[in-house]
Amino acid sequence: MDIRKLPNLAALRAFEAAARHQNFSKAAEEIHLTHGAVSHQVRALEEELEVELFARHGKRLVLNAEGERYAAAIRLCLQNLVEATEQLQKRNQQKRLGVTSLPSFAARWLSPRLGRFIEHYPDLEVSLQSSNQLADFSRDSIDIGIRFGLGNYPGLVSEFLMGDYYYPVVSPRYHGGNLPMTPAELAASNLLRCEEEPWEPWFRAAGLNNEEPTSGLVYQDASILARAAVDGQGIALGRHAIVQSDIESGQLVRLFDVEIPSPVSYHLVYQEQSLKKPQVRAFREWLLAEVALIKR
Repeated sequence: MDIRKLPNLAALRAFEAAARHQNFSKAAEEIHLTHGAVSHQVRALEEELEVELFARHGKRLVLNAEGERYAAAIRLCLQNLVEATEQLQKRNQQKRLGVTSLPSFAARWLSPRLGRFIEHYPDLEVSLQSSNQLADFSRDSIDIGIRFGLGNYPGLVSEFLMGDYYYPVVSPRYHGGNLPMTPAELAASNLLRCEEEPWEPWFRAAGLNNEEPTSGLVYQDASILARAAVDGQGIALGRHAIVQSDIESGQLVRLFDVEIPSPVSYHLVYQEQSLKKPQVRAFREWLLAEVALIKR
């Protein structure tokens, strides 16, 4: 087969649409061209083939016998191409997993563990998307996500994954290593804050009447807050899932035994039909097993 002998593929597509509609304007609308462009492509195809495909009666088009046979052959080829494309995309989708999460959780908790999942599925491409905005699962090619909230996500299946809790953390180098010995001493320290994660509930749990700090930087991301604490910029109210790795590495130390539960939790979310995909089922099972290990 010599594909160099094929007519222009755009012209073939324009002709097939025109033949099906028996109308250049409707064909143009379908394939997003102008009426004149479709007319020009069909005329150029007829000239290349040296065969008239339409009988023209003024503005009215009638497909002739040659045109009908040729349009049927093109339609069959296009359908085969569509089916081949869909099969290719389906095979590719079976090798890809789209995951979304808050940047803080993705960076500090999920990403360090994902290597274990990939070890079990080395042929799977995992796309980890992190954003503070709620992802559109259909538009953004997301299969499954982890959200931090109350668990009410319309249109999605929502499974409780795990809770979390807060406590103060600080770099061991902060203030030359002269760290607060009691909660009351925090009043003289630079307290780092994260948006929507106030200090005041912890103050009350510690028996303090301190008011919420109102000066200094307010961070929108908990992982950036943790980084600021590691850099010695102040004392942070750390969320355990986010600061645990820094505590284990010695970059942060926990202050005091007082902790407060988070009012919101981590939830695994996905579209109901997504569980038909084996890679989504595998990721869900793996993630639940990872959480179970923590709870032991």
